[in-house]
Amino acid sequence: MVPRMDDRAPIWTRTEPQSPCVNICVMHPSEGICVGCYRTLDEIASWGLMSAEARRAVLADLPVRKPTLKKRRGGRNGRRDP
Repeated sequence: MVPRMDDRAPIWTRTEPQSPCVNICVMHPSEGICVGCYRTLDEIASWGLMSAEARRAVLADLPVRKPTLKKRRGGRNGRRDP
């Protein structure tokens, strides 16, 4: 008997926290964090080598970083340097 697709174990599963990347990979010039996932360049580069605990620590810090990036507003205020 041939096993059905849904009866087989997944080929590859991961138990560690997954990357928060949302494919909006733009580094904020003054804050030094990605405007999509809020990680630093070093965190992005070393994500694959991080332990699960280190990944959880980065993920826990991301909500605090979000407010540091102000949304650009239109008009004159959007063009002014901070």
